[in-house]
This record gives sequence, C-alpha cells and structure tokens, in this order.
Amino acid sequence: MEENAALRLENLQAQGPAVNPSGREQPLIRAQCHIRMGNSSDAAHLFVSTISREHDVIMGSLYTVFCTLSLVGNGVLLLVAYRKRLSLKPAEFFIINLSISDLGMTLSLFPLAIPSAFSHRWLFGDVTCQVYALCGVLFGLCSLTNLTALSFVCCLKVCFPNHGNKFSASHACVTVVGVWSYASVFAAGPLARWGHYTAEPYGTACCIDWRAPNRELAALSYIVCLFAFCYALPCAVIFLSYAFILLTVRGSQQAVQQHVSPPQTRPGNAHALIVKLSVAVCIGFLGAWTPYAVVSMWAAFGDADSVPPVAFAVAAILAKSSTIYNPMVYLLCKPNFRKCLYRDTSTFRQRMCRGSPQPDQKEHFGSASQRKDRKDASVSTRVSNGRPESYGACLDFSDEGSQGAAQAAPQRTASVLTGASYSEVIVGQLPARLQAGFL
Repeated sequence: MEENAALRLENLQAQGPAVNPSGREQPLIRAQCHIRMGNSSDAAHLFVSTISREHDVIMGSLYTVFCTLSLVGNGVLLLVAYRKRLSLKPAEFFIINLSISDLGMTLSLFPLAIPSAFSHRWLFGDVTCQVYALCGVLFGLCSLTNLTALSFVCCLKVCFPNHGNKFSASHACVTVVGVWSYASVFAAGPLARWGHYTAEPYGTACCIDWRAPNRELAALSYIVCLFAFCYALPCAVIFLSYAFILLTVRGSQQAVQQHVSPPQTRPGNAHALIVKLSVAVCIGFLGAWTPYAVVSMWAAFGDADSVPPVAFAVAAILAKSSTIYNPMVYLLCKPNFRKCLYRDTSTFRQRMCRGSPQPDQKEHFGSASQRKDRKDASVSTRVSNGRPESYGACLDFSDEGSQGAAQAAPQRTASVLTGASYSEVIVGQLPARLQAGFL
C-alpha cells in the first residue's frame, strides 16, 4: 500500500501541479492525504477481530477467570512466602520469582485483553500494542527460563550433592537476576528492529509478527534465535535434568534405605518433594506454551495465510492459563506452604468471628466483677446461678444443645468451705435447714 502510494506521488510530481478552478495547486496535498488515509486504514484493519463474536466472548470470559485465579493464587503464594521468608530454601527462590513473573503477566496483559475481546477489536492503539507485546514476551520468557534454572538446581542437589549443597541463597539471587537479564535481551529485540511486534492474527491482542520472516531476513534470524535459545534449549535442559534426577533416585534408593537412618532421610525427602512439585509445574507450563510455539513456527516457516486465526486464539488462551499452575501446585501440595496458609487462615477466621473487640466499659465491668468474685472466695458460702458468662468468643451450639439449654432452668449452687478448700454443691441437695438459711 505504501509503495503504491509513493509511486502515485512520484507520478503526480512528474506531471506537474494540477490547478483547480480557483487557481491553487493541490496535487501534493491530495497525495499526502491519500497516503495518510491508507496507513490509518491498514492499522485499523490489523486491530479488528478476525474470529466470530461468540469466540471473542468465550475468550474474554476465560481470561476473566484466569485473571481472578492468578491474582488470588499468586498473591497468596507471595504472602505465604513473605511470612516464612526466614526459612526459605534456595530452590524456593525460583518459585517466588515464577510467581512474580506470572503476576506481572496477569497485571499487564489481562486488563487490556479482556475488554478488547468483549469489544471484538483491539481498543488501545499501536503504542499500547507494542508495550503489551513486550510484556507478554518478557514475562513468558522469564517464566520459562526460571523453570529451566530451577530444574538445573534440583539436578545439582540430587545428582551432584557435593556441588548442590554449596548452592546458597546468594547464588539463587544472582541466578534470578540472570534469568531476568536473559529474558530482557530477547524481549527488547523487536524494539531495536530485530524482529517486529504487531497485532495477533486474531486481532484482539499483540505479540511477535510471525509473518515477518517471510519477507525480512532480520525477522527470520530473530525467530530462529528465539525458538532455539528460548524454547528448544530450555526444554532440553529441563528434560535432561529431570531424567538424570530420576535415574539417580532409582539407582540409589535401595542403598539409602539400607544405610541411612530415618532422621537423616528427612532433608532428602524435602528435596524429593521439591523435585516432584517442580516437575508438575514444568509439565503444566510446557503443556500450556507448546501449542502456541507450534502454531507460531507454523506461521513463521510455513504459509502464514493457511494458519486459522482460531488456532492462534486457542493457543493464546492455553498460554495465558500458565499463570495459575504454579500457585495451585505449591499451595495445595507443598506441606510447609500449606501449613503456613492454614495457620494464617485460621487466625484470620478467629479475628473475624471475634469481631476485633475493643476494650470498653462492659469488658472493664466484667474484669472488675471477676476480681470481686475472687475476693469473695474466702467467704464460707457463696450462691450463684452456675452459668459463667464468656465475652468475645465465637461459639457453635448444636440444635439439640440449644433446645436443652432453653428448656432447662438455671440451678442455684453453693460453695461450702471445708478447712482450707471449698466444694460447690446444688442448693436443692442440701438439708432443709441449710436451704432455709440460704433462701
């Protein structure tokens, strides 16, 4: 479109100015207006949905569910990690970093993708499209690279314990910084004209321009490097790491059971649990992103026009579902995270039941009456209704117990001093002479 407009502009300039009836020359203005209208129409065409409105509604609804689950799950996981920050293991630093990257993807992508899906077009312009695509690539690559580092650390601890036991929290922090730097290099590439960011083929989101390799060598090299170093290599490292772990565990299981006492196996059991949970997270993440990688490579190295937009839409939905796997696995399956979450939940529930009472005159009166009762304990006899009161407690009564309490009349009791101690008896069980004295 731009080349044709440029040719028309050159032809108009070669023919000379055309004079309108008023005598003013306007060919250049007309040509420039035509070019500007062509560019705006192309941009508007890119940001219109190419799938049905029903599919967009389904996509927006699923994104809403993913956004809610991701915010709650990752937020709770980060809160639990903060509460137990003094006892975190080095491998758990990568779990926290993965939760941060998932939360970043949730906050940067879903608020833009959800209204666009329901509106059946991209609503936020070209500049926001570039930022959206940058955040999607950055947080997605960070999550995959983070899982790669986690699998490598688990392999070191299980297969090479002499080196793995030296991996400390400071090493984990340095590795996390390296993970973000590695992802940032490839995410910033299209901003430096190494590849391009544009609208997705289905029109309501933005990502890498998968059609550019068909016409640009720089874009082709970017896609090749992205696939090799940000998908194929991490997947190979993850697969080999957990394969070595599995072989090592199977080969040494009998020896460990015979020569290691139960108290010494507890650290090994903790490492084994971290490995199992890491495998579950990796399988979920790779299962979510693999369809998108397959469809993208199909468009980049095959006929891009033959890829249905619905295929890109389904692959994008699966990719964004990766933000909910990490908190679900670790909050539900890791014992120390689960115990910490249960303890915090119980504390919050107790505070809600009590209603966070503030000290007032009623409580002050209750404490004064308690002091008075303790003072009257030295008297030979004391009469009460036998039903002490409890303030500020959240109690549960069964229906049968509540009915019995309503039907039973309160009984008077008396405290009888015998030597240095006293006992409490029902007034009705005392002799008539003593009952008459009380009454």
